[in-house]
Amino acid sequence: MGTAQQQDRRVGKKRLLSLLSAAAVTFAASVAFVTGAGPAVADPVAECTPTRGAIVAVDFGPFGGGVVRGCDTTPTTGYELLHEGGFSTEGTQHDGDGFICRIGTGSFNSGTPYPTPATEDCVLTPQATAYWSYWIASPGQDTWSYSPLGAMSRQPKAGDVDAWVFGGTDVGGSTGKPTFTPDEVRAGGGATPGPTDGPTGGPSVPAGEIDVPAAGRWVSAQLRDGTHVVDEGSETPNDFLTTEAAYALAAAAGKGAALDKVTAHLAGRTDAYAYAAGPDEAPDATAAARLALLAESTEGDPRAFGGHDLLGDLVKHVCPAGPDSGSPTPGCTAKGDFHGAMYADGQALAVLALLRGGVEPPAGTVDRLTQLVCQNGSVTSILIRPGENCDGDPATTGLVALVLDEAGGQEAAVAKARTYLKKAQLESGAFPLSTGEATGSVTATAYAAQALRALGDGDAADAAVSWLSRQQHDDGGFGFDESATDSALYPTGPAVLAGTGTSLAALTTKTPEPTVPPTTPPTTGPTTAPPTTRPPGAGPDLKKGVAYLTSPANLHQGRYYRAVDNAGRADFGLTIDGAFALAATGHDDNALRTVVDFLAQGGKDSEGRTLHDWTGVGGKYALGGSMGKAALLAQVVERDPRDFGGQDLIAGLADAVCEKPSTAPDRSCAAEGAYTYAPSVFAHSLGIIAQLRAGEEKAAEAPIAYLASLQHSASGAWPSLIPATGDSDVDSTAMAAMTMDLVPGDAHAAAVDKALAWIASRQLPDGGFPGAAGNSVNSAALAVQGLSLDAEKYDKQITKALKFLASQQNKDGGFNVAKEGQRGSDIRASAQAVGGSTGISFGVLTRSLEGTTPNPVPSPSSSAPAIVTPGDGGGGSVVDADGPGDGGSLASTGVQALGLAAAAAVLVLAGWRTVAIARNRRTATGGER
Repeated sequence: MGTAQQQDRRVGKKRLLSLLSAAAVTFAASVAFVTGAGPAVADPVAECTPTRGAIVAVDFGPFGGGVVRGCDTTPTTGYELLHEGGFSTEGTQHDGDGFICRIGTGSFNSGTPYPTPATEDCVLTPQATAYWSYWIASPGQDTWSYSPLGAMSRQPKAGDVDAWVFGGTDVGGSTGKPTFTPDEVRAGGGATPGPTDGPTGGPSVPAGEIDVPAAGRWVSAQLRDGTHVVDEGSETPNDFLTTEAAYALAAAAGKGAALDKVTAHLAGRTDAYAYAAGPDEAPDATAAARLALLAESTEGDPRAFGGHDLLGDLVKHVCPAGPDSGSPTPGCTAKGDFHGAMYADGQALAVLALLRGGVEPPAGTVDRLTQLVCQNGSVTSILIRPGENCDGDPATTGLVALVLDEAGGQEAAVAKARTYLKKAQLESGAFPLSTGEATGSVTATAYAAQALRALGDGDAADAAVSWLSRQQHDDGGFGFDESATDSALYPTGPAVLAGTGTSLAALTTKTPEPTVPPTTPPTTGPTTAPPTTRPPGAGPDLKKGVAYLTSPANLHQGRYYRAVDNAGRADFGLTIDGAFALAATGHDDNALRTVVDFLAQGGKDSEGRTLHDWTGVGGKYALGGSMGKAALLAQVVERDPRDFGGQDLIAGLADAVCEKPSTAPDRSCAAEGAYTYAPSVFAHSLGIIAQLRAGEEKAAEAPIAYLASLQHSASGAWPSLIPATGDSDVDSTAMAAMTMDLVPGDAHAAAVDKALAWIASRQLPDGGFPGAAGNSVNSAALAVQGLSLDAEKYDKQITKALKFLASQQNKDGGFNVAKEGQRGSDIRASAQAVGGSTGISFGVLTRSLEGTTPNPVPSPSSSAPAIVTPGDGGGGSVVDADGPGDGGSLASTGVQALGLAAAAAVLVLAGWRTVAIARNRRTATGGER
């Protein structure tokens, strides 16, 4: 059940009719070990314009060619754009079409796909320094960003441009970028026109006003005992939402007994909310800032609130450096962060609280906000490091623009953000949750309305408030978006502030004080779904989660999950993830039995592949992590791992332990004690757990020693990749901790304790944990499993994480990949969320299938890659895929392969952000986690 599995990198290929061509069939018949998709007839490049269609550019420089462009006037996904743009792709034997191993085009060397079989056999994942990486640029962006989504899930917009580059990149996607700019290949040959800069009128919509008194009454009704908010099924106050209620009451009714009661309650909760680590430790920056802003808005003293000097403590705990300094401080992403802020909203609110309190923000804290402004003017919600992928949203942009305007001296950044907001506004007056979406979000619209009003765009702000007024429910509250039927406090709070024309920069209970324009929107955690009230209890509804995992639409014939939508190729790794989830809950043992029997009895998918075509046991490409995962499933359900699917997986693991590192062209062994073809800490841990559960302690000694050597001595964290790249990863640390905890004796007890403390330190204010996709569902679920090794000590963190997971569960029972980004249930994230929420370690997970009955099955209606040094091509032009010639005289863009072991082989559906590349590589070997 793995983490980076966030957006199954091999899932989601929606084969269009145009791709079911004779060329693809012919190719499949002539190449034994790889699958492929041929190109469609490309739209003429001239038909793509800045407002119609999207461009894709592929750099064949490492192979002696140049940059070739393609156009798709109606792209639905980045994958379709690549093929409809005139390019062909080939996958790998192990992972199928979903792993882009080769790309070709008729415009270069007669369509030869690269890299050729002579340098890359495309059986398994290519090595990290030689793969096709995926880059994107939106209209108005003049630099490339490593795609936060894979090509099959990314939906290009008009004027977008994609690029594919062969070589390597680092974990953050800050190296290995295309050597050409987006404008050099963009439709029309130049920058896409952006919105006008001046204060222009907003969309033409009917006038409308929010019924503020009704909203205030609804907010008051959400308070238990008139003092605080409690989530459904819980008795613990939700301090975050209680501050939201206080802000809304201050805006709606001003000073009064009701607001005083809430403020007094929060003052009494200051220790629990903002100083959970202890009164002498750094406060939770976001919580401290929110309480300080409440004090400042209600004529209180933020230097004496709940017994704490909130402003003084914020000033004292600013990060002196980030992880790149060589001596990372837990809770610090970069220099200038407020300790533990983790998100742009926490950083912005801390700056604002200091400004409102008359304190000059410490050096670097304001500059840190400007570093979050993306090329298109949007602001990313996560505190990324410089150079990392930047993908902003309207809500965060509004908040940060207001704070930067309040801080002063940041005119360029504010103007850029304002331009983005003007462009992001929909014709209805609403703003979407994420850039490019067409559905209005109440929270995003409220934030943006506050920012636009403060920055002088009153017409646009009025249009936004008009849209908000049409979203107000009969009970006075607001839902999350225009389709919501239930009111929620999270969106209602900022909507009230927008409706009264104020923000947290100007909110006050004093009698009229109109001299300072509003400058920052109400704080509300990161910019998407908050920890909302979900099913009763502290965590998600596991029965609904199991129902989603076992639904016929997801579990193909009740036996396996598919690697590609609407196709029959099995994703065996994901199938085992689902089985682990079913075993952990016990909510559908017959479904679990059906899956296990299919795997154990040599069941074949529609391509005739069995489980051991995936594990490779007994063959040239025996994958240690995959064998460990399959063996562990056998152990969990009390089957024999020495005879599972007709193979002895325990013997296979023993044979897979490396005696020494392999040398090129053999890349099977990373180090002594590693398993063959196990590219990640997660995969390596699975092998150890399986050996230990089989009683093979002696055989596991070398792998255990190698895993122990990978732990960062200073922090206690583990990296994600093997060989190690220096990163620190929640998911891998949790898995390694579960593994080391299983080792007999106390030799590794201190290492486990240190790992758990590090995991706990990474928890975000809303209970989530940072992972490949941002505030990640998978990371939170694995953190629950890891922290449950010492459940008494980490009870508070586990409870918060479970509430976070509940907030990410959808109506169909499945889970989002992360709090940010695209909405919608994902099978891999759901499997991890369901199993992880039980807190049961993989080391002890057991589920007897005695007395169960399998469900009836419905009738079916290597050598290392070599990089070609680019030669002198001459010419200097970009070639279009629909143009003549094979590109022999094109100028090379010369992307040199970089020797960076942390780079990941790109799967078509990738993860997100800092660890995305590592995740891609990790799951490239069949979802091996």
